[in-house]
Amino acid sequence: MKKEIQEANTVIAIDWSGRVDLSGQRRHIVAAIWQHGKVRIESGRTRDEVTDWLIALKKQNSAIAVGFDFCFSFPAWFVHDEHGAQTAPEFWRKVVAEHGERWLSRESHDRRFWGKPHKRPAEFSGEHLHRMLRATDIDCKLIAHIPEEERQMRVKGITPKSVFQIGGSGSVGTASLRGMSTLVRLQDAGFHIWPFDAPGLPVVVEMYSRLNTGQVHKSNPMARAAYLLAKRKSDPAYTALSRAVLNKAKTSEDAFDALVSCMVMTERRAEFATLPKPRDRNYPLEGWTWAPEPR
Repeated sequence: MKKEIQEANTVIAIDWSGRVDLSGQRRHIVAAIWQHGKVRIESGRTRDEVTDWLIALKKQNSAIAVGFDFCFSFPAWFVHDEHGAQTAPEFWRKVVAEHGERWLSRESHDRRFWGKPHKRPAEFSGEHLHRMLRATDIDCKLIAHIPEEERQMRVKGITPKSVFQIGGSGSVGTASLRGMSTLVRLQDAGFHIWPFDAPGLPVVVEMYSRLNTGQVHKSNPMARAAYLLAKRKSDPAYTALSRAVLNKAKTSEDAFDALVSCMVMTERRAEFATLPKPRDRNYPLEGWTWAPEPR
């Protein structure tokens, strides 16, 4: 009888990008990899190349946990009521086949996809703000809904971003829409996409890098350096990091996010083979953001 894998021996956190140009993808998509106690940071791959790489890794070793920092779905009303999908994976296939690039086009007449050049529509403003957010966005990112003080501090000062925002500072929609083809390919290759699939390894989770880094001015190189120095003084796992890895994280915000997320995931690598289903009833449609529980 084949022994069930209980713990990931390879952890990969990927700072994603929705850039359309291949050179931009190769610059901004960064992977931090923990394997056999060693950490490395890699870039230089496009979205398709990252997908090919992960599938090739899985053929050699299935004890993999992968985290992507983009939204795996949209609010339930949009997925189910408007597009007739019963699950997020069904919706991904509709996005890839019919909608994704059309929604991202400047010629799109669907003004619910906003950012540059369009402003947030009235449908998602004021008392209707919640309509542009999934339950997990509210749970993870709206401080008024977070009971634990430590989790509150992680998102202090952060305005929750909607997957409908496809332009402007901090927008996540473009990367998410262009990431759904990767989710389709990985699921077809045998990855468990949490929380939609049965538990097991290899697994892919949605993550929110701010929940992993906590409060830090990530765009400031000096702030990144100070953060990493403090971690090295307090955390043996950071003390063991090579100078090359630390230098990459100091000089690149993308590498910083990938590294810190990888370190958080690695500390909890025993959890990924048996992740529980979220309590929210709409998770099959909306998905859920994996977040480290306070310790």
